[in-house]
Amino acid sequence: MAKSIMVQGTMSNVGKSLLVTALCRIFRQDGFSCVPFKSQNMALNSHVTVEGGEIGTAQAVQALSAGVDPSVLMNPILLKPTADSCSQVIVGGKVLKNMTSREYFGCRSDFIPVIMDAYGELDKNFDIIVIEGAGSPAELNLKKDDIVNMGIAKLTNSPVLLVGDIDCGGVFAQLLGTLDLLEKQEKEFVKALVVNKFRGDRRLFSEGVKILEEKSNRPVLGVVPYTDCDIESEDSISDRLEKRNFTGEIDIAVVRLPRISNFTDFDVFTRYEGVSVRYVRNCREFGRPDMIFIPGTKNTISDMKWLRETGLENAVKKLNSQGVPVFGICGGYQILGRKISDPHGTECGGEISGMGLLDGETVLTSVKKTSHANGKFCNITGFFDCMSGAGFSGYEIHAGETSMTENSLTTCGGEYKDSVAGCYVHGIFDDSAEKLLKKLSEKKGLEMTFKKDDNKIYRETQFDILANCVRNNIDMELLYKIIDKGV
Repeated sequence: MAKSIMVQGTMSNVGKSLLVTALCRIFRQDGFSCVPFKSQNMALNSHVTVEGGEIGTAQAVQALSAGVDPSVLMNPILLKPTADSCSQVIVGGKVLKNMTSREYFGCRSDFIPVIMDAYGELDKNFDIIVIEGAGSPAELNLKKDDIVNMGIAKLTNSPVLLVGDIDCGGVFAQLLGTLDLLEKQEKEFVKALVVNKFRGDRRLFSEGVKILEEKSNRPVLGVVPYTDCDIESEDSISDRLEKRNFTGEIDIAVVRLPRISNFTDFDVFTRYEGVSVRYVRNCREFGRPDMIFIPGTKNTISDMKWLRETGLENAVKKLNSQGVPVFGICGGYQILGRKISDPHGTECGGEISGMGLLDGETVLTSVKKTSHANGKFCNITGFFDCMSGAGFSGYEIHAGETSMTENSLTTCGGEYKDSVAGCYVHGIFDDSAEKLLKKLSEKKGLEMTFKKDDNKIYRETQFDILANCVRNNIDMELLYKIIDKGV
């Protein structure tokens, strides 16, 4: 049987996912087999597992940090919002159906057997399970039939670390207020506090640590500084989406769709010096980029309407007519075509004309494709000829079939037309971004030298940076005592 430790937060975005990622790496470094687990995740960024199922990106990243293959067992329930009060419910890696918030909360306890079966399989095969909560355990109106915070701590008998975000302010109210709102039995699960995202001289917070320990009657496991590391994020509120001001010598604009998903496709470009990746959400922010990406989306028709209503569709078309290349991935590929139809109500139903920059037409289907994709670019003419023959390894997650044209972009499908292209493969530029950047620099008359670390080596290095930062700023001896003693 595995030991377990659970990371809960005072609210969303306090850094739970990164802390779990760090702990997975630390335990691996210390010789333990470990695995992440999140019973229910809500995210638009997802990953295809070895079983061909779909889980949240955070759990996939945590698994890689732990040195194991991502599995549907690590995230048995995934919610992908399709509208403000509706989500696609994915159980065991496969789509169950779309449900409103009211419908889901009314039956979520029915998923406990699925959750515990998944946990049980991990329990048989690993030394330590690092469990991540969601949001806050003190959402009083949502605590009934909880299956992600204290409900899971009780079911798995896991000790809890409660994490607060000092960077956003109010960390005393966060941690002490959360504890105060917990029931007596729930409080007993919380064994230590963590102050996360600290900036500045930690010695100036020594009095703060004393206050927290005295008022909570619990130790502060650590004060973890704001860590400068480049690790994939799944949250739409990710900091990188807010970076809109910096413009590099090569300027890439990604349209920030309301239901943007899998925006980690563009992280590879940020690793090159002199290249900027900006996420733009209105015409004023566009400027004159060197290239435009239309990313994936969880609601293609709705986001196409938004592009039309905001004037961004016309802005993209105008810039393309002036020579700015455009590339769409997944939902972005569908948007670039002539028409999108949703006869089965897979997303929101109905149909809409696309941008018409490509000739393909898309029909959304009730069956979602989730698969790994390995292939290469075809012999291409036009702007994207620089990609001809380049290989790639990625994955596809989409509900929809797009009609093929004569101009096939890759051996896995897609289309190109002059300076516009699109396909379904996420991660398609991970191994060949340099070819595209060289073409963009030549187009501007620049002589730029691009160099990037191997993706796997780079990722492993970032995991180690994060783990070392956390290890050096928490009481590791206390952590292992908490794990060994349990609840």
